[in-house]
Amino acid sequence: MFAITALTEDGHRHVRADAGRLAELVNRLGGRHNRFLVVQRIPDLPGVFIQVWHEAGDEYVLEHRDGAPDRHYQAILDTPEPVVAAMTRWARLEDEWGSGLNWTRLDLGLPEPPPPLELDEDERKRLDARIREVIVGGYATRAQLAEIAQDYLVSGDRRPVSPEQARRLADRLWLERVGEQASWEGETDPERLSRAFALLEAAGITARENFTCCRTCGQAEIGAAGAPDARGYVYFHSQCTDSAAAGRGLALLYGGFDGSPDTTASIGREVVAALGETGLSAEWSGDPSQSITVTPLDWRRRLIG
Repeated sequence: MFAITALTEDGHRHVRADAGRLAELVNRLGGRHNRFLVVQRIPDLPGVFIQVWHEAGDEYVLEHRDGAPDRHYQAILDTPEPVVAAMTRWARLEDEWGSGLNWTRLDLGLPEPPPPLELDEDERKRLDARIREVIVGGYATRAQLAEIAQDYLVSGDRRPVSPEQARRLADRLWLERVGEQASWEGETDPERLSRAFALLEAAGITARENFTCCRTCGQAEIGAAGAPDARGYVYFHSQCTDSAAAGRGLALLYGGFDGSPDTTASIGREVVAALGETGLSAEWSGDPSQSITVTPLDWRRRLIG
């Protein structure tokens, strides 16, 4: 698998796609709502991507950008094969990955810098704190982070943060976190949690991370989130994520789809066992009406974007 995220026009995200999946995504381009593919690094870096546009019967327009606007290039290709080859080499971080293609630089001009934020000290602190909280949580993309920054201080008709100001702020704090995580070594607790959830999913239990905004929404939506024959579920919502990011442990909500307390208790035991198998500890009384708390927990979730 490559350290990339591939995004399609229909909104699907393919995280850590391998060479086969990347080739499949390129080769099926051309249909309605499936005309472009954008590939980003993991973690996503502002202005760094490779993308392709193709409509049935037309050429393939391949573009890549390496940070600044004056590092944006385009190549026109007749068939998908050289597109797949170039994107695969880019994903592998190969030297001279784009050699052999006729690249031309796109002059998109330099964007006007946004004016400084006109926020008082309290607003600025609250906005920064919220963006950092979401970043530490680790599930938001850069685009989602910018949306949060733009909307967080909205009150009535007052919208003090413009889209470009929000993007600048979100990207600055995002890159700070990217720098921090560069020193992390080995598997982190959130990665152990993801492994535990993958084990539970394979065992017939719908397991979802950072699922919905609250328990009410989670309970309403978890039944449709997994396989039709799932025996039960386990998840945590975004408020649980915030708690984990703040160092207060992580509450897991679980249950059986048949509504039986015995089934719920059985699912709970499987959840605790899967956590233990991946090296995590859990506090749970065995009571099916009580949540499972993962603690102690060092919440260092690597950004994806």
